[in-house]
Amino acid sequence: MQIENYKRIKMSQVVEINNPIVSKIMPRVVDIKNAKIMHHKHLVLDNVNFEVRKGDFVYLIGRTGSGKSSLLKTLYGDLEFNIGEADVCGYNLKTLKKSDVPNLRRRLGIVFQDFQLLSDRNIFDNLEFVLRAIGWTDKSKIKTTIEESLEMVKLTDKTQKYPSQLSGGEQQRVVIARALLNHPELILADEPTGNLDPETTDEIMNLFYSIFKETQTPMIFATHNYQLIEKYPGIIYMCGYNSISRDDSHFVR
Repeated sequence: MQIENYKRIKMSQVVEINNPIVSKIMPRVVDIKNAKIMHHKHLVLDNVNFEVRKGDFVYLIGRTGSGKSSLLKTLYGDLEFNIGEADVCGYNLKTLKKSDVPNLRRRLGIVFQDFQLLSDRNIFDNLEFVLRAIGWTDKSKIKTTIEESLEMVKLTDKTQKYPSQLSGGEQQRVVIARALLNHPELILADEPTGNLDPETTDEIMNLFYSIFKETQTPMIFATHNYQLIEKYPGIIYMCGYNSISRDDSHFVR
């Protein structure tokens, strides 16, 4: 398979895309080598070698406090990176200026566990706020983009609802829609199902995987829910004891 054939792959072939053999011919969107992940002056992960390529669905697995969130925060520029080499969507994290962090984040879709929705605005206004904050001004384009994102998460009938009027699962769908607004090169999800019941967790996970198959956008999904991996296979990076290691054993070949 050649790289130029990538876009012609049928969506049903996502398991083949999300395969270590196929993956190695795809361009990297994250490339970290011989790095230390620090939370201020505290060492969180040592000797980190971590990569994500187009077409990858990647899990960060580990207990609370194992370094998953710190790694994600490093990827979107919330924690400084000084030791090792790291490139995210074309940005060198070691030389990244604070003024460039917003530009990096515009290439990313970030999904938080605690939603971080504005409680005094309805769903449409929440999403409009994000687009205007990154410089969008065309009202028609804003409206169309919001409608398309909400269609992806099946919430087109909730535009005038406020966050408090939605269930936890619906709020998480809004957060996913927000992450999709700017057509990101990479989606980062930090324990997005951590506060949800098992049934809603499965619904949200199925939504993530459906979006992954439809858009082929690479995703990094941090979780401590090991059962998800059996139903939704992907690349696994295990975090624990200040280290991170890769496990490809859950690929379906």
